[in-house]
Amino acid sequence: MNTKDIIYELRTKNGLSQDDLAEKVFVTRQAVSRWENGDTVPNTETLKLLSGLFNVSINTLLGSPRQLICQCCGMPLEDSIIGKDKDGALNEDYCKWCYADGQYTYSDMDELINVCIPHMVKEGFSEEQAREYMKQNLPRLDYWKRYEELSGKGEFDRFKKKLIQEINDLRIEGMPKVERLNALVGSYVNLAYPLPSGISAKFLDDGTTYLGNQLESEFGGERCFGVLANMDFILISTYEEKGKNPELVLYKKR
Repeated sequence: MNTKDIIYELRTKNGLSQDDLAEKVFVTRQAVSRWENGDTVPNTETLKLLSGLFNVSINTLLGSPRQLICQCCGMPLEDSIIGKDKDGALNEDYCKWCYADGQYTYSDMDELINVCIPHMVKEGFSEEQAREYMKQNLPRLDYWKRYEELSGKGEFDRFKKKLIQEINDLRIEGMPKVERLNALVGSYVNLAYPLPSGISAKFLDDGTTYLGNQLESEFGGERCFGVLANMDFILISTYEEKGKNPELVLYKKR
């Protein structure tokens, strides 16, 4: 699709008139009309505003002229999994798992490889093939080339270690010691927990990236422990396979 068709489709899909869209991105209705007729395209600053308004990448607005690849893990990027800067703008260089709210979530390449391998095995790779592929390709990506510049000198890694210590200090009965926390997107882990009042409630934002892990219960059986956290809270739950029958164990403000 061309830019003119994409803007028209996004505008009408969101129930906006040309006047409405013009007001939201600080241009005239005539400018919007010229975009949709293919006479002009938005300038760079307006493309950024349109990207934020419609939650799509500038690459998408321009008709996807290039294939976006996460410059940390190598995953092909679609709009729904692109990471965000601190101001909420999409960062077209990273996925939500590797970059969230302006923060890089991986400082150890081997840790990232170990997280990615199970997903690649599901796609038909053997574990050996997946590991070799990642070891060959990750060093070619921009994040790992510029690691010293971009990693914040290990600040986020220190935060994760502090968070792990806080979680382990809770001493939840039956829950093994947490050894690491991975980046997890809210939409994949936002379970609805039954409350004493009889209603069920979700505590997460589907579009936010959290730190977490899944742990087998020391009691055995089919239930697992789920750990989720960020700067503001720690959440611990138990559930069965694929998140069935979740129960909230603890929700603690930090």
